[in-house]
Amino acid sequence: MALRTIVRLGHPALRTPARSLASAELETPQVQALVDDLFETMEAAGGVGLAAPQVAESLQMFVYLAVDAQRDQAPGPEARRVLINPMVEPLGGELVDDWEGCLSIPDLRGLVPRLPEVRVHALDRRGERVELAAQGYEARIIQHEFDHLNGIVFLDRMRDLRSLAFRAEWESYLTTGDDDNGPPVA
Repeated sequence: MALRTIVRLGHPALRTPARSLASAELETPQVQALVDDLFETMEAAGGVGLAAPQVAESLQMFVYLAVDAQRDQAPGPEARRVLINPMVEPLGGELVDDWEGCLSIPDLRGLVPRLPEVRVHALDRRGERVELAAQGYEARIIQHEFDHLNGIVFLDRMRDLRSLAFRAEWESYLTTGDDDNGPPVA
């Protein structure tokens, strides 16, 4: 495993739709190493999700931690998820605004509307079909990472850029003090 460089806004990989992976590619050592590297890089950066385009790999793949918003305890290995060639299906509900950040846009936070519940169809790292329903914080992480696969960043989803804030100012002026971990960073 290796730490990868997380590219920042302005790098073309963040604005280019990623290509899907063929089944035969999933078995390759390069793809398997990329999955491991994504987890290691995400965890070292303190994130909850990381998409391949964020490390300049234009592939339809992301990893994330299936955790609750409070992150009261360190997630176990069962919380580690990888989704390859995902398709996200809305499951209804009104859009919900909540705070987000991004490892590729460090130190900025903003209110982003997301669906409260989604279903995902994807492949896992072994090429097995995965279908899961997610809600709340997990659904938000999935939508954020799925956007990266399509060249979209959270700033593009914001309804009002006046909520955009640097993390320190967000913590000082915009939080209620209930969330010591800050907004999701993926």
